[in-house]
Amino acid sequence: MGEWSFLSSLLDAVQEHSPMVGRFWLVVMLIFRILILATVGSDIFEDEQEEFVCNTLQPGCKQVCYDKAFPISHYRFWVFHIVVLSAPALLFVMYAMHQSGKLRQGEEGGSAGPPRLQPSQRTHHVRTFYLVNVAMRILAESSFLVGQWQLYGFHVEPHFTCQRSPCPHHVDCFVSRPTEKTIFILFYFVVGVVSTLLSLVELAHLLAKDRCQRTAANKPPARDVLSPEWPGPAVRTSPVQPGRDLPSCLGRTEGPESRAQSPSCHKWAEG
Repeated sequence: MGEWSFLSSLLDAVQEHSPMVGRFWLVVMLIFRILILATVGSDIFEDEQEEFVCNTLQPGCKQVCYDKAFPISHYRFWVFHIVVLSAPALLFVMYAMHQSGKLRQGEEGGSAGPPRLQPSQRTHHVRTFYLVNVAMRILAESSFLVGQWQLYGFHVEPHFTCQRSPCPHHVDCFVSRPTEKTIFILFYFVVGVVSTLLSLVELAHLLAKDRCQRTAANKPPARDVLSPEWPGPAVRTSPVQPGRDLPSCLGRTEGPESRAQSPSCHKWAEG
């Protein structure tokens, strides 16, 4: 169980950078894959070759028939699947720790000269690498789902007929616990489909979030309407000429509301 503990700690480190959907995927990975495979799957498929019985005593016939029935052991196939799924997460954790160490070194002033990347740029690079991690995870999930379907299908037959050298004739072979294995194969395939859908939703969420952040970063800041650079109609700011602007000011200052709307008149009156 030591290797499973290592994978669990590795995936726990990934959740620090994962959204809520990614944490749901992590729960599915830890409970419905690693835990179930380590406890139930090992008991079901551990002795599958020993319990594979054929009605012949010809040396080597049982082995070649088992190889034809199950080119790859179910248990080893799923263990390899989990290892491949964990590889992108391992690369991401290594990259995130490397970037975090560089950022901490820059804050402490351990390196001479300015840092090559700003903290915001390092954060953006970590997010981009996490996107790559999710995309690789989806590719691995889809590939192994297709591989499981092609290798085993969705049903384990209790009876298997074999004719391969060195078998002298058609040999009847029998698989142990076929119903239990069929249920487990279907369960594991459904878990793979759910995991793939969660990864797709997570990828769509991350892409939408990244797009919103890019839009907000490229959006011009709000500008004051009284600013001289405002691209609206020009506002008159020149001083009022007493002889020329006095009649217009008098015509617009019949009440307190009008005077409040004519700053030029106030300026002329105060002058």
